[in-house]
Amino acid sequence: MHNRLRAGTALLAIALAASLSACGKNSDTGTGGNVTLNYWLWDDNQTASYQACADAFHKANPTITIKISQTAWAQYWQNLTTQLASGSAPDVWTDHASYYPQFVTSNQILDIQPYVDKDKVDLSQYQAGLADLFVKDGKRYGLPKDWDTMALVYNTALLPKDAPDLTSLTWNPNDGGTFQKLVAMSTVDANGHNGLDPAFDKNHVKVYGFLPEWADGSQGQNGWGDFAVSNGFTFLDKNPWGTQYKYDDPKLAQTINWYKQLIDKGYAPKFDKQSTLGRDAVMDAGQGAVTITGSWTINSYLSATAKQKYAFAPLPTGPSGRKTAINGLSDAIYAGTKHKDEAWKWVKFLGSSDCQDLVGANAVVFPAIKTATDKALAAHQSKGQDVHAFTDEAKAAGGTFFLPITDHGNEVSQAVQDAIQSVILGQADAASALKKANDTVNGLFK
Repeated sequence: MHNRLRAGTALLAIALAASLSACGKNSDTGTGGNVTLNYWLWDDNQTASYQACADAFHKANPTITIKISQTAWAQYWQNLTTQLASGSAPDVWTDHASYYPQFVTSNQILDIQPYVDKDKVDLSQYQAGLADLFVKDGKRYGLPKDWDTMALVYNTALLPKDAPDLTSLTWNPNDGGTFQKLVAMSTVDANGHNGLDPAFDKNHVKVYGFLPEWADGSQGQNGWGDFAVSNGFTFLDKNPWGTQYKYDDPKLAQTINWYKQLIDKGYAPKFDKQSTLGRDAVMDAGQGAVTITGSWTINSYLSATAKQKYAFAPLPTGPSGRKTAINGLSDAIYAGTKHKDEAWKWVKFLGSSDCQDLVGANAVVFPAIKTATDKALAAHQSKGQDVHAFTDEAKAAGGTFFLPITDHGNEVSQAVQDAIQSVILGQADAASALKKANDTVNGLFK
């Protein structure tokens, strides 16, 4: 849901553009004034939930039909960009805070604030802060649809019996706190020695205690960003729509250096090795004990078909407290749609309890409306799934931070990711690489 695109997907997206034109074109007007709106999303796990919303919406609005098209994340954004450029974008699409600034800059997304004002939409019903994410200069570009936080996920069979209490882990960039102790204890070499044993062989590791995510753009949502913020790091002078990044902050360099020493000690796989395997594959193979994941993956880890038995725990508490990124999606209306009023009706429905209660009952994501989140939590509990690590973090005072929202998102992401990867590969020191990246990034705003 929050993976970053690789450059190679661009050519594939262009090749697919023709075949997608049928489902990506603007809304159609049928006989008798009937309208079909094209709606795009990327998560196949959510398609059924939003089809239920589409069916309920059509029942209440018989002249409007919603046609849903689902495309995997790796192709979604490039396909959308291609369709926008050709003037055949979907009427409504699921939007992400990292991507929508480019649509605003290009005037490709509709300001819905006049509709919100006219229909008196209650913005206080949403999880705190989400309603402000898609606003710039008094214009609103979406209503909140869901939210996610991050937590530890671990293989219950791979943690030692004398492991530290997972509900109260601590972390710092110097010795890693009790979290690093957990990671070391859970790392096992080919001879059965764990990472705390003097006989541990870091060159022949059977189970890694921790699996970092390195293809994490400029935000580090799946790991380093959460730790860095818990160390006192802040991304921007203000968020959203800041213009001065702070990637040269020593607190971020400390965090990246801590990550690198996990690799040096053998507690985490080398980046070049992990990059070919992927965290999910390593976890599923029983070769990784702990990693960080988002609440959108709950059902993947807890499903009956999961290859290992997993459980969740809150992120460790750092020097500045326990911090998790909280992110929210919205639904965007194409500025060029021929049926703005009908598209607004659909977006308003998606942002209402009528739809979000349906989504919550399916326990796939946590809806943006607080009462619908309660329904999702109850649905998980009815299935015997303990997911309170995610919801407790969301409710904790000062426990969440929003991912940076600015112009030049793609360029920022690439520059910072390249810098961090160069450090992990041993090609540069953290302070120098991050300062160079920060200068490059801030130069984009001059």
